[in-house]
Amino acid sequence: MKEVPQDGTRQGKGSGARFVYDTLKHEILSLTLAPGIPLDETSLAERFALSRSPVREALVRLSAEGLVVMLSNRSTLVAPIDVAGFPRYVEALDFLQRINTRLAAQNRTEDDLAEMQDAARAFDRSTAKNDYLAMSATNRDFHMAIAKAGRNPYLARCYGQLLDEGRRILHMHFDFLRASTSDRLLGSEHADMIAAIRDRDIARADTLAHAHTRQFHDRFVKFLSASYMGDFDFDLSTLGSNGA
Repeated sequence: MKEVPQDGTRQGKGSGARFVYDTLKHEILSLTLAPGIPLDETSLAERFALSRSPVREALVRLSAEGLVVMLSNRSTLVAPIDVAGFPRYVEALDFLQRINTRLAAQNRTEDDLAEMQDAARAFDRSTAKNDYLAMSATNRDFHMAIAKAGRNPYLARCYGQLLDEGRRILHMHFDFLRASTSDRLLGSEHADMIAAIRDRDIARADTLAHAHTRQFHDRFVKFLSASYMGDFDFDLSTLGSNGA
C-alpha cells in the first residue's frame, strides 16, 4: 500500500525524503521494523510512491544516526541491537550523562529549569498513557534539556546520538518493567536531578546521573535474563522419568 502524508497535500522538494525518514525512524524505534531486517530501496520507493532518490536520502540520514547499516553491496539493514556491546555502550552513556549533567548544574538558567520541568511532565504523561514510543522520546527530551543547559553543543550532540540508539533498548524492556513486582519504571530520579541542577550542586548532579545510568544498565540485564529464562521454561522434574 502506498503511503502519502495524512493531510493529502503534494510533497514539495525535499519533503518526500523527510516523510520517509520520519516514518522509518518511527518504525525502527518502535521495533515495528525489527533489528537486522533488510530495507530494499525499490520496495520502499513503491511503498511511498516516490523515486529511489529521496528514499536513499532518508536511508543515508538514518545511517548517520546509527539506525540503519548501509553495506558495501548497496543493501541496507535495520541496525542490529548489539547486546554484546551493551557494556561499552553504557560506559559511553555514563560518561556523557555525567558530564552533561555536571555542566547543567554549573551553567543552567531559570529558562533551562523550566524546560526540564516541562520535559519531565511530558514523560510522566506518556507513562500514564502507557505509550512506549512517547515514553522513550520524552525521556530523550528530558535529558537533552539537561544537555542544552550545559552549554556544550559538542557533548550534547554525542549524548543525543547515544540516547537515540538506546531508545530501542528502552522500548524492548518497558513491558518487563511494567510487569515487574520489584521495579518501578521511574521513581523521583528526574525530579531529583532537576533539584540538584537548580541548587547548582555539581557533585550531587553527577552522583544522580551515574545512578540513573546504573539503573538503566541493571534493569536491561534483568530483562535479558528474564527473557532467556522465559524462552527455555520447562519442567525439569520430567527429565529422566521415562527411564532414560
